[in-house]
Amino acid sequence: MNLTQSFLRILPEVILTVTGVVVMLIEATLPRAASRKPLGWLAIVGVFAALFASLQQLTVAPGTAYSGLVQTDAFSAFFHVLICAIVLVTLLVSLDTMQGAADNQGEFFALVAFGAAGMLFMTSAAELLLVFVGLEISSISTYIMAGLRKRDAKGPEAALKYFLLGSFATAFFLYGVALIFGATGTTNIPAIAGLLSQSQTPIFAMVGLAMILIGLGFKVSAAPFQVWTPDVYEGAPPAIVGLMSTAPKAAAFAVLLRILYSAFPAYHVNWVPLVWIMAALSMTIGNLGALRQQNVKRMLAYSSIAHAGYLLVAFAALSADGIAAASFYAASYAAMNVGVFAVVSHIGGRDEKLVSITDYRGVAYRSPLLGAVLAFFLISLIGIPFTGGFFGKFYVFAAALHSGLVWLAILGLFNSGVAAFYYLRLLTSAYTRPSETASLEPLAVVRTPLLIALLLTVTATLILGIMPGQVLGQAKAGAAILYPSLSPSTSAPANPTTATAP
Repeated sequence: MNLTQSFLRILPEVILTVTGVVVMLIEATLPRAASRKPLGWLAIVGVFAALFASLQQLTVAPGTAYSGLVQTDAFSAFFHVLICAIVLVTLLVSLDTMQGAADNQGEFFALVAFGAAGMLFMTSAAELLLVFVGLEISSISTYIMAGLRKRDAKGPEAALKYFLLGSFATAFFLYGVALIFGATGTTNIPAIAGLLSQSQTPIFAMVGLAMILIGLGFKVSAAPFQVWTPDVYEGAPPAIVGLMSTAPKAAAFAVLLRILYSAFPAYHVNWVPLVWIMAALSMTIGNLGALRQQNVKRMLAYSSIAHAGYLLVAFAALSADGIAAASFYAASYAAMNVGVFAVVSHIGGRDEKLVSITDYRGVAYRSPLLGAVLAFFLISLIGIPFTGGFFGKFYVFAAALHSGLVWLAILGLFNSGVAAFYYLRLLTSAYTRPSETASLEPLAVVRTPLLIALLLTVTATLILGIMPGQVLGQAKAGAAILYPSLSPSTSAPANPTTATAP
């Protein structure tokens, strides 16, 4: 392989790293009172270049580079594009919602770029050690971003909780990698599968996989590792929460898919029941917890736990269509969740004065545009037809049914009905006309960057709900990489009985 092709396989990560370094260097030379918004536009240009480089990776033949550390294929390119798109929209939202030195805006733009680079390394890593490095880069960036608002007591509290619990999760992941290395003698993900059959101590590898599930379960806020989510989401700025709830999760889900299906496919009878339980717990705990919340951000935090459960249903389906459904659901959830947090960020303002569901009473009359966009994202989160949320759940539950996971699919459908209650409660509050004595003062004007972000997320959610074919086709191409024994059009696994509920 020539040097140009090798470099192209890591070009998006290089662009994001250089962008972060340049933003930091320029920020250090600016006067304290100077606006940091130009740095935001510089970061947007860098992320857009990384997005273009990720699209170019689709033209490169699948393969590895740098002694097998990095693997570029349709699967990694799909998540590269998704993560870059999420980061791009997040930067647009943050240009006006995070202003001034108090919000450390200059550092924020650099941290976003560095964190995104770590996430991209995770999705293309062919080595567990590189996954760990990417996970640490991503995690450290998000720990800092969660506590950027130092003058608000909830900010440092959120960052401290996230850091402490995240450190435990990372330790579980690293110890799991050590056990797998002890059992197989390698940390190369594709090579693990072949060496496990020759291992004298495969039980160590199984324990290691369980520890990796714990570590990544924390990152995706799946039950029972979700305890940090509500407090961190409540304390962090909404624009950052929109990023935290989507991009790191997409990267962690991509890593988990690659490990389970590339390194441990022969041991699915061991890990499918664990994934089944995590999916059931996440859907149930997330939706029941959201029912009790009055704070909008905490409600959406529990909602994200439930959506992690829906996505794990596709993992348990044990088929190529299950992998494709998981990838598609990650894309649709990212579009609508980043969009809804963009709306919440603007409605609450920098000081987040409107935080409870009752505070949203009459929001649609104060800003018809934001009210309509909020309603659209909420019905997509419910899973109403002609939205990305509908097809995301449809593909996930269809894959589960085709694999014999009938009870898990029924539980998912029941939880979707429960979720409709708290989403509609927020929607009803937004469209309830306030009393005559209440103030109907218009909300702040939606500026151009936020308008572009809303347009992008609404368009993406709508396209995924009306014309999902192209995105689903790319997801199936990636699934064929991880599950080559089945063609992308095949719905059921070779032995459906192995994917039944425990």
